[in-house]
Amino acid sequence: MKIVLDAMGGDLGPRPCIEGAVAATQRFNIEVLLVGRERRLRRLMSKIKADDSRITVVDAEDVVTMQDKPRESLRKKNSSLAIAVELVRSGQGDALVSTANTGAVLAHTLFSWKTLPSIKKPAIATLLPTLHDKVVIIDSGAVVDCKPPHLVNFAIMGATYAREVLDRTNPRVGLLSNGEEETKGNELVIETHQILKKSGLNFLGNAEGRDIFTGDFDVITCDGFVGNVVLKSSEGLAKAITEILKREAMKSLTTMIGGALMVPAVKALKRKTDYDEAGGAPLLGLNGICIICHGSSNAKAIMNALRVAAEGVHRNLVARVREDLEKYHGVMKDAGVSAENISG
Repeated sequence: MKIVLDAMGGDLGPRPCIEGAVAATQRFNIEVLLVGRERRLRRLMSKIKADDSRITVVDAEDVVTMQDKPRESLRKKNSSLAIAVELVRSGQGDALVSTANTGAVLAHTLFSWKTLPSIKKPAIATLLPTLHDKVVIIDSGAVVDCKPPHLVNFAIMGATYAREVLDRTNPRVGLLSNGEEETKGNELVIETHQILKKSGLNFLGNAEGRDIFTGDFDVITCDGFVGNVVLKSSEGLAKAITEILKREAMKSLTTMIGGALMVPAVKALKRKTDYDEAGGAPLLGLNGICIICHGSSNAKAIMNALRVAAEGVHRNLVARVREDLEKYHGVMKDAGVSAENISG
């Protein structure tokens, strides 16, 4: 299995990508196509003694920066992102991992790979910790302006991911709203709720913000604007809680002793909320597997993103998503849902 890694798009340069690729090839049964400026990559690889026959360097003379707008990035035909996307499209690689800006990754994959039938816009599926297992938040930033068909398809794709990758039988799906009653929410949420009731999914109804972390849902659906706010708020809260615990533990001898006793629990909390453990988030709905990483991803995050990409390939995720879209669209059509409310 070959995973294509865009090594130039992140904030920290290519070194974390190289280190992450080395770690991934050592731990997982994969090969990595490392795409970027060859001379720089080989110099760094030599410096950190990254001599691994399972890593192949592919030269790309240009770079898509964090400041490049999606349309501008498409003009960079020889960028590491453009070449990485093409390697997957042409079958030379099985999946893509990139730390480039989300808009640019979306533009390149949409233009080159296209979407699955009936999908107008792909969605980012992000995992958040709960009191029990992790929950899939979809969309967490790809599509900020949505219509009901988009959210319905997000729910289907999120359920597929939860079942195929997280091994959840009959995933429990919720729709993020400001109240559990089906009459609560804005017009988008209210309309989507009525369609999801007829979708054939294991739809439990609306989920409020406080329900995200209870573990009562396997998938929570929302538009990308709301989902990204949820994601960033959760990351900030996790860091704040850890820092507050550290500060409180240093206030007196008693709290220092109590803090020392809590160290294992704090470490466990950090592991559960650590983005580096997740690595990256899949962009679902494309005719290919793409994992989007934070621009500031370190080597550990890159290693885990490569693992997530390999899992998607191994589980044949694209085919499973395609099958489920067809299945649940058929259920909705039989239930009298209009074609416009299914595929938009």
